[in-house]
Amino acid sequence: MAENYYDSERGAAEYLLFHYGAPALRLAPAWVPAGALEFPARCVSQCLDLARLPAQARALDLGCAVGRSSFELARHCAEVLGLDFSKQFIDLANRLRRRGSFRFKSWEEGELTQARRAVVPPDLDRRRVTFAVGDATRLRPNLGEFDVVLMANLIDRLEAPLRCLERLPGLLRPGGQLIVASPYTWLAGYTPRKNWLGGRLRGGRPVWTFAALRRILAPHFKLARRLELPFLLREHARKYQLGIAEASTWVRR
Repeated sequence: MAENYYDSERGAAEYLLFHYGAPALRLAPAWVPAGALEFPARCVSQCLDLARLPAQARALDLGCAVGRSSFELARHCAEVLGLDFSKQFIDLANRLRRRGSFRFKSWEEGELTQARRAVVPPDLDRRRVTFAVGDATRLRPNLGEFDVVLMANLIDRLEAPLRCLERLPGLLRPGGQLIVASPYTWLAGYTPRKNWLGGRLRGGRPVWTFAALRRILAPHFKLARRLELPFLLREHARKYQLGIAEASTWVRR
């Protein structure tokens, strides 16, 4: 079986830069607008309606990767739980929670690497955050209720995304906010084609992911916000992935 990219050393390095790298390390000068940086932080700052948060709010970051969005949620929530399927990502996130920083190496060219350091913004209270390994399609029943659930670049990497979405009404309190951000890159290697929410034809007609999200979520959620969130993932010094996630915020009825 091929190695899982998210459990590889190189995959971890790319995501540590994606979450914590300084702009100079993630941006090819004069090529890509700076608006594509800080994606994990912008999933919170641009999508979360702070006025709707109650005191002592509780948040769930599904598919938290190496944890930056979880830490950003801790700016506004008293308790944050970050879950990810990758044990390596969770181990790294827990190291960052304990120490505040982590040394790693990034790929620069071929086999050449460079020493780097991931740093959690020092003004964040890391004690508010807990990380654990978890499967978004098979969540344990005792998670409790939340005021925020964030799913950033997750639904098109799940084997059964509908199963995850169907669990969400039971996780969010009335008035709670669900944030879904995704570029909708449906690939059979992650999601069997029969389980794609969109990106294919059905009866000769195109099925779009957002339309499916609206249909699935509408009985329990009201759409509050919809926007474009560009993101930049650095593979090495001269190769970058530029994506555009569609982000939507939904309020639990």
